[in-house]
Amino acid sequence: MTIVASGLCRLRSGMTARSTIVTLTIVARFAVAAFAATIIIGLAGCSPHPAEITEAGSYAAANSNDCLPAVTLVDQHGHDVPLVSLKGRPVLVDFIYTTCPGPCPLMTTRMAAVAKLLGPKLGKQVTFVSISIDPEHDRPAELEKYARARGADEAGWLFLTGTPAQIDRVLALYHLERTRYPDGTVNHAVASFLLGPDGSQVRQYQPLEVKASAVVTDIDRVLGRS
Repeated sequence: MTIVASGLCRLRSGMTARSTIVTLTIVARFAVAAFAATIIIGLAGCSPHPAEITEAGSYAAANSNDCLPAVTLVDQHGHDVPLVSLKGRPVLVDFIYTTCPGPCPLMTTRMAAVAKLLGPKLGKQVTFVSISIDPEHDRPAELEKYARARGADEAGWLFLTGTPAQIDRVLALYHLERTRYPDGTVNHAVASFLLGPDGSQVRQYQPLEVKASAVVTDIDRVLGRS
């Protein structure tokens, strides 16, 4: 089954006022009967089992890849971060870009709500990772400014960028891809993923729908198994 995820992103300041629809197609070999016509996230990966839905916007993992590979990205403070070094604890991952006027700030706000509920666990027991899908523009300074503006520059929350090839390699592990259009916009996947200590996906979310408390429950469940 092919599920099409569409997001609306307006052009950056200084470009034309035209808006553009960006579409990301993710192939999934499972069916979820409860999907409504308004759903805006495609579930990634392959699984022989139907997706388990326990909370709105929360879905069973459908990808067995190691999503924390030996790829070194750079955080908002200019420090190298080997993704493999994040193993050993739960990691909540999403994909954003700093000039996105649509879903990204909302996703970051929702993720900040999860961080608030986690309290001191963030940084000590859990890591958050927001990876830019616009590495051509998003360097550490832009990521730090974005994080600070949204109250997300917290210990344990990494905003990462790298070379376009590195970002594309990481996206491929999630069965995602990005497309840069001539007008400078990029496609946008409205999705987040909870990884276990081994780097494999535990849950996947539609972050604009899932409750922060549901994500925290999933994180606590992973911590209990660690």
